[in-house]
Amino acid sequence: MPRIIIVGAGISGLCTAHYLVRNLSAAGREAEILIFEAEEVPGGKMRTIREDGFNMEWGPNGFLTNKPYSLELVKDIGIEDRLARSSDLARKRFIRSGGRLHRLPETPQAFFSSNLLSLRGRLRIMWEPFAAGPPAGVDESLGDFARRRLGSEALEKLLDPMVTGIYAGDPDRMSLRSCFPVIHDLERKYGGLVKGMLSLRRERKRQGIKREMSAGPGGVLMSFDSGAQALVDVLAERLSEGLHTGVSVEEVRERDGKLLLSITEKGLRGEIDTDVLVLAVPAFAAASVLAPLDPRLTEALSSIPYSPISVVALGYDKATLGNPLDGFGFLIPRGEKRKILGALWDSSVFPNRAPEGKALIRAMVGGVRNPALAALPTDEIVGLTRSELAVTMGITAEPVLSRAFFHEKGIPQYLVGHGKLLDRIDARLAAHPGIHLNSNAYRGIALNDCVLQSRLTAERIARGL
Repeated sequence: MPRIIIVGAGISGLCTAHYLVRNLSAAGREAEILIFEAEEVPGGKMRTIREDGFNMEWGPNGFLTNKPYSLELVKDIGIEDRLARSSDLARKRFIRSGGRLHRLPETPQAFFSSNLLSLRGRLRIMWEPFAAGPPAGVDESLGDFARRRLGSEALEKLLDPMVTGIYAGDPDRMSLRSCFPVIHDLERKYGGLVKGMLSLRRERKRQGIKREMSAGPGGVLMSFDSGAQALVDVLAERLSEGLHTGVSVEEVRERDGKLLLSITEKGLRGEIDTDVLVLAVPAFAAASVLAPLDPRLTEALSSIPYSPISVVALGYDKATLGNPLDGFGFLIPRGEKRKILGALWDSSVFPNRAPEGKALIRAMVGGVRNPALAALPTDEIVGLTRSELAVTMGITAEPVLSRAFFHEKGIPQYLVGHGKLLDRIDARLAAHPGIHLNSNAYRGIALNDCVLQSRLTAERIARGL
């Protein structure tokens, strides 16, 4: 019986194992599937901290239905009844500009009446259909794309905060093609964003699909009754026979046609061989494991940078806030020179995030904009966040709960040249057909992307056995 070892029991590792079990079972085949997780609990960054009735997300807070992959997984494992749909307030998103919060316009009518952009900035966006086309053979940065098609003010007040909210990154260094492939392809297929959106609207109308076109991310934000961790908890339970926590993989070598792993468990070192190895860990961790086997692959993986980020969760008595938290939250452009990147009004989006009469806010601190701030001691970063919320939202009340979650290497950065870097990685992997890489460092950081890439990885492995 072939052996498959998956290193990492975050969402990517667990999903890969789930789809392997399903594919092999459907084909009437068997394999020994082992999952090694260095931490004592599975889940990676997808954890929900539950305290005093608050459900605080350590990392991601759910998934969007604009892609089907996460919903398909939920149905596959039979937990549709545990889904929690975000409130309609999640559609109301804000950008801080000129010292106050502006609602992000979702429709053409709202765009024309909004004061988020100056009249000149709005007219520049209206000129988008006549903007110059993409430069040939260039992996364009998000910043260059935005200036070319939408203007500098749109970059500053729309694109920059969007990149901050997703990647905590710098739009002048991030690759359009790798970060937002849909936008990249939309321009190349239809000749522009407005032309593309109008064409898509016509196509959907012909197909009988009723979906409003807007400037928002699209889809409905979904989570679970007890927080995002519910998904990994169910997967981990289903895979518990092969899941081993507290086991770290130090390195991998090849021996006698097998992959030989050096592992450490409870302070004891050992070895185990495998036919197939899936490294469902961050790129820097995969680089370390593969160093003895392929230094060139290690070098390529090590060149994928990560932005540091801290999530600061603050719980309040609603009556003391002086702010209705009427929306999803807000993001702050870099030109505003604030010390937080933005904040999510979690208890307004998902009511089960806070007890009755309480409210929960999560702020993001750090990123490539202010990396040193992310690493501040807990009391300092909580104090900084409270000061920033006082300025941005007028909240001066004493929180009833405060927690900070620091991710030293939090979010992978898809910089200009990321596509060519993936080509280099794939070329090196071709020399090691039993090794597979699957994490959010490569082809999408959102939950939907992780689920899709896990399914595709499992299908490739099943075909190759």
